[in-house]
Amino acid sequence: MGEVLLDVKDIHVFYGNIEAVKGVSLHVDRGEIVTLIGANGAGKTTTLRTVSGLLRPAEGGIFYDGQRIDLIPAHDIVRLGVAQSPEGRRIFPRMTVRENLDMGAFIRKDTGQREDMDRIFELFPILKERARQAAGTLSGGEQQMLAMGRALMAKPRLLLLDEPSMGLAPIVVQRIFDTIREINELGTTILLVEQNAAQALSLAHRGYVIETGRIVLENEARALLADEQVRKAYLGEE
Repeated sequence: MGEVLLDVKDIHVFYGNIEAVKGVSLHVDRGEIVTLIGANGAGKTTTLRTVSGLLRPAEGGIFYDGQRIDLIPAHDIVRLGVAQSPEGRRIFPRMTVRENLDMGAFIRKDTGQREDMDRIFELFPILKERARQAAGTLSGGEQQMLAMGRALMAKPRLLLLDEPSMGLAPIVVQRIFDTIREINELGTTILLVEQNAAQALSLAHRGYVIETGRIVLENEARALLADEQVRKAYLGEE
């Protein structure tokens, strides 16, 4: 760690005339898990979508491995090594589990896709069992595993995870977070957007708190977890 992989510099993002992100700056070092926490509508998903190229900042810049990426198409950002598991999973419901995973590797020209799919099946054994099943028939937790697996099939160096625990039972949430830790230990850098602040900060190395489009706090995750303001606002403590 210590070498910056992603550097977001003072980005401003608009939906029409509404400014959703108001000068956000953050960085993710190689090998880190960094989490971005905040309330609904704070600008978390907008920030991720801008990093992945689905939205364009009106001001500021985004740099990945030293290269500016906010001016290039989203598919070229994927080719550089950035992949996103989106909020709401967005799997292809009529395609099989295996076909969904294949879609994650659509930009790749190398010959290591079979080995990477085997690795996904090791991370998520249930997906191997369901490989020929239509993705739309999976449970919510299984669909989240598939969305993460599909993103990993792009062989990213930076994985963007948007609300991976949303709508899942606590036991499934724990499995998802354990797997995120394992993915990171295998070498993938992670930027995690998550409303479950306690889980996210317990997992991450560092964290940022975003409110109404602005970063209001940043620190090591354990320090944010102990911060009185964070505990009251995001951990439900009085």
